[in-house]
Amino acid sequence: MRRVVFGLVLVMMAALPAMAQDGLGKLDPSQPDGKTPEQIVTEMGKHESAFAKARENYTFRQTVVMQTINDDNGKPDGEYRQITDVGFNRDGTRNETVVFAPQNTMERVIIDQYDFEDLRLRIPLVLTTEDLPNYDVKYLGKQRVDELDTYVFQATPLHADLKHRFFEGKVWVDQKDLEIVMINGKNTPDDLKNGHFSIPFTTYYEQVDTVNWFPTYTRADGTVHFAASSRNGPASDIHMRNTVKYTDYRRFRSTSRIFYNGQEIPNDTAPDAKKPDSTAPPQK
Repeated sequence: MRRVVFGLVLVMMAALPAMAQDGLGKLDPSQPDGKTPEQIVTEMGKHESAFAKARENYTFRQTVVMQTINDDNGKPDGEYRQITDVGFNRDGTRNETVVFAPQNTMERVIIDQYDFEDLRLRIPLVLTTEDLPNYDVKYLGKQRVDELDTYVFQATPLHADLKHRFFEGKVWVDQKDLEIVMINGKNTPDDLKNGHFSIPFTTYYEQVDTVNWFPTYTRADGTVHFAASSRNGPASDIHMRNTVKYTDYRRFRSTSRIFYNGQEIPNDTAPDAKKPDSTAPPQK
């Protein structure tokens, strides 16, 4: 059985040329209007940091489907499926509750905890202000993505190793709001010794409220090549089809702190929150 990094095996559908048939226009290499590429990257990083922080205050459902495909008939011959609700404990700490997980029928690949860390930590949000010093970010041009006019950048990590892995690929930034709307790339470097292979994925963002743009969908359909080895046996190609969906975003708590009678009280979106008496005078 082959080992595959779950978050990294999200192979983009026939790579970028196929995306042109799915709402991606021709790349225009002309410079941005009104702002330098460096200014755009700085503003983008600020937005991404704000969204990453805001997302920590939201509950959501994560649906993962990973399939191996029989190329003789084009149908799945194995599937891993898991639906997880990401929420909060009463003390405000994060929790993850698996609500649906039928038996794993995949026989040709293995997934493990390493894979889920990639899914949870490295796919959803990239290129925050805090992350940008780790990257060389180059401006590529302007491009239409569905109904949005975007700027396109290439992000290359400066110092990546197996303990400090980073995203590498292209980033599409909305020209109006300077917010990331799509990314395509992979997490690098590969861990070939342990059979973890970095394959490109594509993630789409959507505005989930009037402010925040969060990842909502990651997709893939492609072939993973396994080289021959003493551990894994002869070389083989495995066709995989995978999706990750993030749905039902709901704001659970606010980042603001509320005080009453000199004591901090929970935000009113928390299940055990108590509101002060509206007739009582405000406390300073």
